[in-house]
Amino acid sequence: MDRRLFLASGPALALAATLPGALRAAEIDYAPGLIGERLDRGEVLLLDFFAPWCTTCAAQQRVIEKLKAENPAYGRAITFIKVDWDTYGQAQFARRMRIPRRSTLVVLKGKDELGRLVAETRESQIRALLDTALAAAGS
Repeated sequence: MDRRLFLASGPALALAATLPGALRAAEIDYAPGLIGERLDRGEVLLLDFFAPWCTTCAAQQRVIEKLKAENPAYGRAITFIKVDWDTYGQAQFARRMRIPRRSTLVVLKGKDELGRLVAETRESQIRALLDTALAAAGS
């Protein structure tokens, strides 16, 4: 690692460590067993079934990032899990959840599905889904 980059990154890492939920706001890549583990912890999850080549998925991601920037509570209260459609779209858990296609967003808490959007890119609809997740996290 470049010495100057290493030295410059120190203060940023120190600041991030002091912010509550700072690391939680990041998205987590799906791995088998992750959803059950996080739900067992009592977390509210937003599953984002995406494909890197999907333009609808990219539009959803832009809206989600904008909303998280406007309301940091989303990032603190909701665990965002990215599920690569090309890898897991036909996996047993995706079939069991009846995920019809990439660009599907699903909010889960415990054993309950709280909301779902399929190929939806309107900010108002995505905000409503995030608000549902936020309310569930507070209950």
